[in-house]
Amino acid sequence: MKLVIGLGNPGNRYNFTRHNSGFLALDFYFKLHNLTWGAKPRYGALWGRRGDIIFVKPQDYYNESGRATLEFMNFYKIPTSDILVICDDFNLEFGKLRYRAQGSAGGNNGLKSIISTLGTDEFPRLRIGTGNDTLRRQMGDMDFVLSKFTPEEKLQLPEILSEVAGRIDEYAAK
Repeated sequence: MKLVIGLGNPGNRYNFTRHNSGFLALDFYFKLHNLTWGAKPRYGALWGRRGDIIFVKPQDYYNESGRATLEFMNFYKIPTSDILVICDDFNLEFGKLRYRAQGSAGGNNGLKSIISTLGTDEFPRLRIGTGNDTLRRQMGDMDFVLSKFTPEEKLQLPEILSEVAGRIDEYAAK
């Protein structure tokens, strides 16, 4: 059994914001594979399943993603090596993906929460680049991560999210 966690913030006001890239990736994956989210949240998260993979969108705020991750991990007895976390990274060029089998949070508060809650940084993560240096300088980091994608960026999202879906399938096949 494997666990795929998409990071984001709950609520419509955060739809299509940079910080919700993890949610976007899982929603795209679900549409691509004609999956549906569970009717009732479990452990404070929306969840769904495809075979032996559990997909989770924590409904606590981004910076508190560790709680739902730990609850699902414990319930399904999933080792940290079988947890994939998908999150945004404004330090990566827009659309670039970076996979790491383990490592630091690198300033990402969702990863910090998961690392703190699990007591380890030894879990895989896939970062989706949301960087736009011009906008980030104009807005500051907090406003930038909560900002919507530009129209030009939105046009690129299907291709980026397709690549993420492929990476999820690769991860599931391991």
